[in-house]
Amino acid sequence: MSHDPALEAHEHAEHAEHAVQAHDPFISRVSITVAVLAVLAATAGSLETVEGGRAITASSAAVLAQDRATDAWNEYQADSLKRHLYEIAGEEGHDHKADIGQQRVAQDKARAQAQAGEADRDRELAASARHEERHHWLTGAATLVEIGIALSTVAIITRRRIFWLAALGLGAVGIALFAGVYLA
Repeated sequence: MSHDPALEAHEHAEHAEHAVQAHDPFISRVSITVAVLAVLAATAGSLETVEGGRAITASSAAVLAQDRATDAWNEYQADSLKRHLYEIAGEEGHDHKADIGQQRVAQDKARAQAQAGEADRDRELAASARHEERHHWLTGAATLVEIGIALSTVAIITRRRIFWLAALGLGAVGIALFAGVYLA
């Protein structure tokens, strides 16, 4: 069974339309509630998917940045070894001051690249964590709204106002979570 929020929203809207034709004001109100909640659930579900994708993308970018940083640190170590070899050769009377200077410059450049890569990694990891947190909150919001839809259906079947009020309450909490994700 697939989970297509847009299709589900359309189906709920059709059910609401049929219920409105029954000319029962309570059923009409609950049916409109179902339609509104279905649109909200579809929106939250879509944004949940987007945030999940963004979390994965940022996490992948962090891995690539870490790889670049690791490569730069390896270059730094290689330049350090070369510099030490030139220094040892210099102790034996060979003049390698220019080579030693070159290796120091290369090490400084490699260090800067490695630190920039680590900074990129940290920034991407933070972005991934933000998107993952949004994803989780949107999952909760969508779930609450979907439970509200189910309770609305129970309200229609039983014609009990308490289920409709509970559905409205869950929908409101879901909307609050949904809004909180982007306003926080």
